Amino acid sequence: MKSALEIKPDISYKSAGKFEETRFEKIHNEIFKSSIEASVIVAQEIAQLIRSKQEKNKSCVLGLATGSSPIKVYEELVRMHKEEGLSFSNVITFNLDEYYPMTKENNQSYHYFMHEHLFNHIDIKPENINIPDGTVAIDEINQYCIDYEMNIKNAGGLDFQLLGIGRTGHVGFNEPGSHINSGTRIITLDHITRVDASSAFNGIDNVPKRAITMGVSTIMRSKRIVLMAWGQNKADIIKRTVQGDISSEVPATFLQNHPNATFVLDQSAASELTRFKTPWLVGECLWTPELKSKAIVWLCQKTKQSILKLTDRDYNNNGMSDLLAQEGSAYDMNINMFNILQHTITGWPGGKPNTDDSFRPERANPAKKRVILFSPHPDDDVISMGGTFSKLIKQGHDVHVVYQTSGNIAVSDDEALKFAEVASDFIGEGQADINFKSVIEFLNNKSENQIDSLEVRKLKGLIRRRESYGATRYIGLKDENTHFLDLPFYETGQVKKNPLGPEDIAIVKDIIARIKPHQVFAAGDLADPHGTHEVCLNAIFAALKELKSEPYMDDCWLWLYRGAWHEWDIHEIDMAVPLSPSEVLLKRHAILHHQSQKDRVMFQGNDSREFWVRAEDRNKNTAILYDELGLAEYEAIEAFKRFDY
Repeated sequence: MKSALEIKPDISYKSAGKFEETRFEKIHNEIFKSSIEASVIVAQEIAQLIRSKQEKNKSCVLGLATGSSPIKVYEELVRMHKEEGLSFSNVITFNLDEYYPMTKENNQSYHYFMHEHLFNHIDIKPENINIPDGTVAIDEINQYCIDYEMNIKNAGGLDFQLLGIGRTGHVGFNEPGSHINSGTRIITLDHITRVDASSAFNGIDNVPKRAITMGVSTIMRSKRIVLMAWGQNKADIIKRTVQGDISSEVPATFLQNHPNATFVLDQSAASELTRFKTPWLVGECLWTPELKSKAIVWLCQKTKQSILKLTDRDYNNNGMSDLLAQEGSAYDMNINMFNILQHTITGWPGGKPNTDDSFRPERANPAKKRVILFSPHPDDDVISMGGTFSKLIKQGHDVHVVYQTSGNIAVSDDEALKFAEVASDFIGEGQADINFKSVIEFLNNKSENQIDSLEVRKLKGLIRRRESYGATRYIGLKDENTHFLDLPFYETGQVKKNPLGPEDIAIVKDIIARIKPHQVFAAGDLADPHGTHEVCLNAIFAALKELKSEPYMDDCWLWLYRGAWHEWDIHEIDMAVPLSPSEVLLKRHAILHHQSQKDRVMFQGNDSREFWVRAEDRNKNTAILYDELGLAEYEAIEAFKRFDY
């Protein structure tokens, strides 16, 4: 068995590539297609370490993290315990941090998190579990933190430290400005950290402003460190940490000096690293059509020139001499790229009838298509593709909008109370499906972290539903073409949802089978801060897979749109639908029908702008990019990527 102090991890990760591919990188990292695959590998390393310690009759001391990143690791460890007999009887754990103040019973506490995801399901001894105590009196915290450090030391030090990373570059809760010599202490949380946690706390006002955290020096003394990061939201900070200079402004960069640290990333989190973002700057490339498009768009943006103005010198001076040699001349390459982008633009998202469609993104036939527009939440349809939605209706297609979840947890208690009081005043003692007096009483006496009653959740769902009808009517859709699935996985009454189940897939499958669509539009934006978009997309993928043998599926195309958080990069776009100024205004007014999501948005991610502002800015920016590349100038553009399922 290898020593934990060796540079290479005990588990054999995938090759990270040749040295020249990673020459900009200062921390060993491994890239996986999915976070699930990566999490299993990390869990295997932890399990191997536990077993090796057991063979020597020694304790295994683990430093553990919380948050979304390690959840799948803990699930795999629990599976190995139950199915493979992995014992944790020799394991001692120390958690990185805890909010302050925070009771252990609070379902947002890390004490609650660790027991729910790991400790309640394995045979670890309760006395071997160490989690910072968020109830310690403020005048006793300094001594408590010293004692926590001594407990780690007395246990023999951390054999393995599992880490996530925040968008500020924090590890544990060591926020920007943390010193490399810092130990366990109380710290004030960065505003960005609190914004990122706001969805779990139902708003930033409920997020604690302080936390107890292990220090940088505590972490750095670990014999082995594995940091995990998943998703596009982590890409920028991963690049700064892996390729940037060591700085207290990005505390995770201190890990560059650790002798045995590995970053385990999925492809999205690694996407800003130079070898993925601009591989032509690192070495020779295998020039696929997509990579050529990506490189040429990048070159235009770097040189601030349109496609048709690029010269041989531009290519040679920016790491693309091999591409130029392969293609022959900048002129021919530029013309080809210009045509590719030009052919993505269409004002007919359902296909233009009676027209040669050889160079159009959508088919001309059938002239009138059956269309399903899947919307994970009750406002994603108009936020992401409100203009295209309107065009499809006006151009005569049979459009159906399908809301996959109720969206009830995104309605604030204040908003629900307002509706309940109005309804109660109006109805009085009359009959109603909802007992509004009961709802009012519940909301007025609701305790911290209490899950909404079924009646409250029903009311909040109805608020979202009626807002949706308002928006779709404004767009021009008939009520009978508006469908609400209320998928069961979502109906937990809290941010944490159930896993996607057969019942969810069956419901999605049923609506597809009934409509037999020629086009399906779905949210391909996996940056949604609480994961609902990903689950909803997986439900669609699973349903389409089960229906693939049906004859009508041969004519069904799947188009993915992005949500409120990111847009497709130009080289990824297969269909660009221009919007006129009046269509932009129509889209804005449709979004504003969702009044419960205006002003005080409960789950708005890391962008403080209202959804309608984000949508307009994103669509206008896409139009500007097309214009700067030398194509026609439009007010705004909605973008879509075709997906072969």
